[in-house]
Amino acid sequence: MGRKKVLITGAAGRIGQVLREGLKDRYDLRLMYHRTVLEVAEGEEVVLGSVADMAAIEAAVDGVDAVVHMAGDPSTNASWESVLEKNIQGVYCTYEACRKKGVKRVIFASTNHVTGFYEQDGVYTTPELPERPDSLYGVSKAFGEDLGRYYVDEHGLEVICLRIGSFQPDSAVIERQGDRILSTWLSHRDCVQLVWRGIEADVRFGIYYGISANTRAYWDIQSARQELGYAPEDDAERLA
Repeated sequence: MGRKKVLITGAAGRIGQVLREGLKDRYDLRLMYHRTVLEVAEGEEVVLGSVADMAAIEAAVDGVDAVVHMAGDPSTNASWESVLEKNIQGVYCTYEACRKKGVKRVIFASTNHVTGFYEQDGVYTTPELPERPDSLYGVSKAFGEDLGRYYVDEHGLEVICLRIGSFQPDSAVIERQGDRILSTWLSHRDCVQLVWRGIEADVRFGIYYGISANTRAYWDIQSARQELGYAPEDDAERLA
């Protein structure tokens, strides 16, 4: 069997660029850009358009084995208008395009802000706890998780939701201004591993916190270890 073809939406974003480099030896990549288009490397396919444009995302997903959906507005200060188009309409179009084109697996970039008020209250958080979004951004990602659950149950998709923590290079931990990142850090290589394990795991639906093996973690990653086989290599404490 040949290599899987994987679409990365939001390929020009901070995480998208790291995944582009980290997954290229494992998969044939198709990269979806919107406003920012990076130089095309050998062996890459590139498509242009907005994930909120159904025709554009249908063309982008056609013929791929999995979609890594990173596109969206990542700001906790994002306005309703922005998350409505880029996050809510965008994730709906992505799931629906996958349904229409027969793409079975979606890796959905969710966020720890889906449960942000637990963090504010000092509550150790597992994926099973009810959502408590701390922003309209968090609300939009909670919608993406819930919509994914619906598409799994109603249409047979396979959706892996990753509640990404503080995705930063090592230097951000070393030069940190505060200690939150020691609990919430997701290293570049652990992010790459978490995504490819999400693509390969025999799991129809799951919600997992996306952080490294941080000693001070207050989000639980045991289910990611057990169900996805995730074996994080990094711990922010080593850089503290």
